[in-house]
Amino acid sequence: MKKYIVFFIVIIMSCSKDDFNKGVNIESKIVVEGWIEEGNFANVLLSTSIPVTGTIDSVSVLSHVIRSARVTISDGYNSEVLRVKNDKNRVPPFVYYGSTIKGEAGKEYSLRIEYLDKVVQAFTKIPKSVPLKSADYIKKNVTDTTGYIFAKFDDPADEKNYYQIATRIEGEEPIFVPGFYGNLDDKNFETSFVSVQINRGVLLFPKTEFEPYFADGDLIYVKLRTQTKEALDFWNSWQNEIVNSKNPIYPSNTSLKSNIKGGIGIWAGYGQSTLIVKTPPKK
Repeated sequence: MKKYIVFFIVIIMSCSKDDFNKGVNIESKIVVEGWIEEGNFANVLLSTSIPVTGTIDSVSVLSHVIRSARVTISDGYNSEVLRVKNDKNRVPPFVYYGSTIKGEAGKEYSLRIEYLDKVVQAFTKIPKSVPLKSADYIKKNVTDTTGYIFAKFDDPADEKNYYQIATRIEGEEPIFVPGFYGNLDDKNFETSFVSVQINRGVLLFPKTEFEPYFADGDLIYVKLRTQTKEALDFWNSWQNEIVNSKNPIYPSNTSLKSNIKGGIGIWAGYGQSTLIVKTPPKK
């Protein structure tokens, strides 16, 4: 299986051209991508940010990975220190993972990271899950070998919800990838019945060309996540960087939104509902 650098595991620190001329030294920050889904254990990826003048490749990325932090999550009653494992399907191949505390809708979860002389903290809540009603692979023409996923669900009229639609292609992607323009605010829905086209999301490496569609032969896992407003804001800012600069590890003119105190990144709680879509065999 191909190996992928997971989303923003390293982030280039941005500064102005004047800062370069003045020789300003921007301090490296702890970068966090952490999440806990309803019914699943927590996962956290840690690194330090790369200076804007730094080189990014598989070797330099590994040198910025944090493997010796103490990572603790708590639901307010129970606490768990996460362990770190080697996941060979990822670059960098290190994930802090939980095995005791499972995510529950409505609960709040704290994250505390202790690394060297730094302490990083964050809080999140898991919203109530909203079930997917269906997910279908649809082509514009019968003779096409590519198409899009169309997902349907009912948005609860008496609840305020923010959504993210993510997909994972079996055998190609080891993780769920947020769909392109797949972050949704229910204030924009005209009715409680929602039908939305899913465009395949962007994986930074090793892909160099963006193909927003799916193809015959794909086995596709489609996930509807409910998320907090903070997570929506983060992923929207992430998506804006892709649109503006093609690569969000090179911030264009704004910083990514973050709910991490003492660092940058995201600690998110998600409700989730998943369906599997089988496409026609590849010809």
